[in-house]
Amino acid sequence: MIADKIVSTDELRKFGAEDGDYAGQGRALLAQQKTVWEQLARGFKSLDTVRVRKFRFDGFDLNVQFNPGRIISSAAKVDEKSIKERKCFLCVQNLPREQRGIAYGLNYLILCNPFPIFPEHFTIPHIHHVPQRIDDAFEVLLDLSEDLGKYYTVFYNGPKCGASAPDHLHFQAGNKGFMLIEDQHEHFKRSFGAVLHRNTRSEITAIDDGLRRFITIETHSKHTAKSVFNSFYELLTDHSNTDEEPMMNIISLYDTGREKWRVLLIPRAKHRPSFYFKEGSDKILLSPAAVDFGGVLITPVEKDFNLLTGEHIKQMFKEVSLDPDEFRNLIKQLQQKLEDL
Repeated sequence: MIADKIVSTDELRKFGAEDGDYAGQGRALLAQQKTVWEQLARGFKSLDTVRVRKFRFDGFDLNVQFNPGRIISSAAKVDEKSIKERKCFLCVQNLPREQRGIAYGLNYLILCNPFPIFPEHFTIPHIHHVPQRIDDAFEVLLDLSEDLGKYYTVFYNGPKCGASAPDHLHFQAGNKGFMLIEDQHEHFKRSFGAVLHRNTRSEITAIDDGLRRFITIETHSKHTAKSVFNSFYELLTDHSNTDEEPMMNIISLYDTGREKWRVLLIPRAKHRPSFYFKEGSDKILLSPAAVDFGGVLITPVEKDFNLLTGEHIKQMFKEVSLDPDEFRNLIKQLQQKLEDL
């Protein structure tokens, strides 16, 4: 069944792909799928009507995007009962008839996302129905970032942090530079950053810009990235005091010219803000995940897009982000662990 869902190399070459270039193959896959899968073509065509509002904060911007095609994800029911009662839409046997993808290693498929945020948007699920859990899959995230790094940024949403399929391990990828946090990163480091560790090959920085709190790994070493992540994951697990995966989003991009990863580890306190659960006109359907923390907030309802204010945005990040005192405690403990790097 997996083989039936793989686009042939010869077919991808027709759309400009070169062997061994996953980023180019992804771009070719999207072009190919638009010609044979009407729902996908409509989804990407709908991006032509997306509207954007820009909000200015302390030296940086955030965009709010009105994207009605994302209603399925933003309004997804991710409680245990709802998950059990629906078919998993990432399992191979449940994919749309027209959908095809690219094999990535032995265990993953690169698929086009029919409900896009980015001009080029991909979902990369495991071929087996295994839970959304990053602790044993972080190296895959790094590899994907490297292999797709010519064009794309890769990201991960935790099972309670925006993943609309919390029961099936998957990553996503989209155009580099689309998330504002990518180009603003140096400003964040200068204005809001505290260096936790630095050597000739790596720099680990904690950043609190007043809205978001996250830790950045910048390194030429995959081993260093894994070591820092493992320490972060262990500390966040201890802080969460739960057997479930600690709440987090991750954004990872790879500089192909400098052969360097930049990984943003974003600890979370809560899945959705309180106004998400209100009734009537007070309800705002804004369910933040990695892209929202990356500087592009997705609103699938036009009323919410028009009425959203800077205060709403501040409230949302305050509620769903790790508390400032807890973040300071986390980075203090992490810095102690980094002394052994």
